[in-house]
This record gives sequence, structure tokens and C-alpha cells, in this order.
Amino acid sequence: MFMRFNKRVLFKAIKSNLKLFSIGFFMGSADLVPGVSGGTIAFAFGIYQKLLSGIKQVTGNFPRLLLQRKFRQAWQVIPFAFFLPLGLGILSAILLLTNLIKFLLTNHTESVWGFFFGLVVASIFLVIRKITNWQLWNFLALVAACILTFWLVGVTPSQTPHDPLWFFASGAVAICAMILPGISGSYILLILGKYNQVIEAIITKDLVSLSFFGLGIIFGLAMFVRVLSFLLKNYFNLTVSVLIGIMIGSLRKIWPWKEVLLTTTDSRGEIVVLVERNILPNIADTSVFTVIVLMFSGFVLMLLLSRLDKQQSCAPEVS
Repeated sequence: MFMRFNKRVLFKAIKSNLKLFSIGFFMGSADLVPGVSGGTIAFAFGIYQKLLSGIKQVTGNFPRLLLQRKFRQAWQVIPFAFFLPLGLGILSAILLLTNLIKFLLTNHTESVWGFFFGLVVASIFLVIRKITNWQLWNFLALVAACILTFWLVGVTPSQTPHDPLWFFASGAVAICAMILPGISGSYILLILGKYNQVIEAIITKDLVSLSFFGLGIIFGLAMFVRVLSFLLKNYFNLTVSVLIGIMIGSLRKIWPWKEVLLTTTDSRGEIVVLVERNILPNIADTSVFTVIVLMFSGFVLMLLLSRLDKQQSCAPEVS
């Protein structure tokens, strides 16, 4: 009996850790692409509110208990069982895929956008199901958020200095966007002129810049998560409606087919796109079929993963 119990507990723990690692890996992969949000993945897989709650614990009770020298209690408030596999998944994606995604965005831009476009569209359908009661205010909030996001993702990127304080500020602002479903923290970095600088810092292991960027992320999380948690707890349907609008508006950024209108050259001599507009694809171009297939693949993959996640959640425990 004891052996069967241990086997059941062990199997459940392994399955839970693999699930969280996979979601984290997917979140990290999405956050590397300007225009796609890891928060979208978290929301679609049903761990979003648990993620916010865990961040609140780490940025609230943990430092408070440390200041009170209650080290054991401080250690115990951190939900390691949740954050460790999720964080390892995110970190693995960043370390393993940064160079690959940079290469793909440079050489196969339309294909990358197509895959993630389908993924985000599927996520929108999944999140819409979470609203339990559609009212006029929900619809108006969705439309307003959609219009505002549609405008935001069309803003021309600026240039900011390559110094620690700007890395701190960029981290604080970007993490607020990164944790929201639909708004890409990577794209906010692009608008602030920091996306390429952060990617370069990861590749070259610029620990000073990355440290200030990380401190900015911690600060931004501590402030923003509390506001978002309050809204989801007290105004769930309205808040989710806004998040859906943000996700729909963000599709402007990841539409695969674009025409470049204005470029500039950065300090390393690389061409950076400043202004572009979405266009309809040329059906005669054979690459269009590939992009459409990848778009459909991203859509189906997201639905399948979500369905598999639900089946695993409802599966009976192994004895």
C-alpha cells in the first residue's frame, strides 16, 4: 500500500513538473519574438492567476520576512514546486533558442510570424471561453483595448542610450507588458530601442547590463502584479475582455506579410526597420503556401496542447 502511494505521488509530481517545464519553455520561446507574449501562453493554459499569486508572494511576503530575519518562513513562502520547473523551462528556451530565433527572424521572417500568428489566434479562442457572462461593458472594453493596442504596436521604435539605468527602466516597463496576455514585452523593448541590445547582452554575457535589466524586471513585477491581481479578482470578466482586446490588437504586429517603409543603421552597421505596413500576400509567391501551413500549424498546435492539458488535469490518478 505504501509503495503504491509513493508511486502515485511520484508519477503525479513528475507529470506536473514536465507540464510546467513545457509551458515555461513555450512561454520563453514566445517572449523571444517581438509581438508575442508569454502571458498569452500562461493564460491559455490556465496558470495565469497562479503565476500572479506566486509573484505576489515572492515580491511581497518574501522580502518582508527577510527584513524581519524570519529566514525559514521567508524560504517557505516561495512556491518552488511551481516556479522551479516553470522558470527552468523559460530559461532553457532563452538559452537554447535566442540565436535560433534571431536567425529565423532575419532569414525566414514571414514563416516565424505565420506560426506565431496562428498560435495567438488559437489563444484568443481559448481565452474567450473564460468569460462567463458577456455584457455591453465587456464588449466596449474589448473594442477599446483592441484599438489602443493596434495603435501601440504601430508606434515607430525609438533609440535609447546603452547604459545601466536605461536597461533598468526598460526591464520594468517591458515586464509589465510581458506578463499581460497579448502585449509583447519584446516589442516594448523594440519600441524603446532595447531589444537588440538585450539580445546582444545575452549572447555576449554582458552581466552588468543584464543585472540592471533583471532588477528592473523585479521592480516592475512587484508593482504591476498587485494591480492586475486585484482586477482579476474583483472584475474578472471585464479584465479578461480587456486582455482579449489586447491580444486581438497585437495581431497587427505579427501579421506575416509586410512592406518596409523606413529603415536605419545601428551602431554595429546592422539595418533596423523603423516603419512598416501590413500588406496582402502575393498568391503567386510559392512561399505564401508555406507561411499559411505554418500559421495553421501554430493554430492547431496550441489547441492540441490546451486539449491535452485539460485531459491530463482530468485523468484519474495512477495507483
